[in-house]
Amino acid sequence: MKHFALIGAAGYIAPRHLKAIKQSGNTLVSAFDLHDSVGILDRFFPDADFFTNYERFERFIYQRNSSSQSHIDYLTVCSPNHLHDTHVRLGLLNGMDVVCEKPLVLFPHNLDLLEKLETETNRKVNTIMQLRYHPELIKLKNIIDVKKKEKRFSVDLKYITPRGNWYHNSWKGDSEKSGGIVTNIGIHLFDLLIWLYGNVDKYKVLYDDNSKISGTLSLKNADVNWLLSIDKNDLPQKAIDNNKPSYRVIVSDDIELEFSEGFTDLHTKVYEEILAGNGMGIKDARPSIELVYKLRTNKT
Repeated sequence: MKHFALIGAAGYIAPRHLKAIKQSGNTLVSAFDLHDSVGILDRFFPDADFFTNYERFERFIYQRNSSSQSHIDYLTVCSPNHLHDTHVRLGLLNGMDVVCEKPLVLFPHNLDLLEKLETETNRKVNTIMQLRYHPELIKLKNIIDVKKKEKRFSVDLKYITPRGNWYHNSWKGDSEKSGGIVTNIGIHLFDLLIWLYGNVDKYKVLYDDNSKISGTLSLKNADVNWLLSIDKNDLPQKAIDNNKPSYRVIVSDDIELEFSEGFTDLHTKVYEEILAGNGMGIKDARPSIELVYKLRTNKT
């Protein structure tokens, strides 16, 4: 059994991590959040220590990890995106491997610093790119890998996941903190596209506002049109008729795959791979982080 600490216990994504820690046979010893609406802990780890003061949480970790008998093995980072880099470093510097939600960082140069710190501390940073574990997407990749030597693919990706007015008034609506929709919503989709079709040759943003962004990508083996949206008006009628809150579909030539189902149930699989030493790290995360940084800053 491994021991975990978690930052961001009151956030939207934390329950998936708590469930994954529990289902993978491990335990949470401590959690931190500035907000105290963390009754979710009762469902998974009611005995975990909880802090709303960061300095006290940091001191608790330092004291625990100064003793080999009570060492915390992993720090899970579910904090707002702009704090990921700081919190990942907290874990590494206190002798823990790290599990960090996407995006790992907002700025590519931070990856260089974290790689250096990984080497200095002999610890690893793991990130969450759960779409690589989606069974239907794995099947699609196998098909692409067979055909890519013979052809170039034409791809259309639509990801529509409506959010209410709260979104724009939270840190997620602040592009300085979240990286905007292209980062906060799109990071794992761009990772998926690069994983499926190869590295980026060219990119272009066609439309961009605070609720949607669209563009084109030229990848090694595909030309891609993509749309990311949190606007409910972009949901297709068939999704509305089937009472589906989100619409996630990729069309690769004549293959259409909707991957809305099972999308939220993959964190436990990710944790199992991390604990087995097969987690995705900085090298895996770098291409998509570099791409979304360029898309949101119009860098060439």
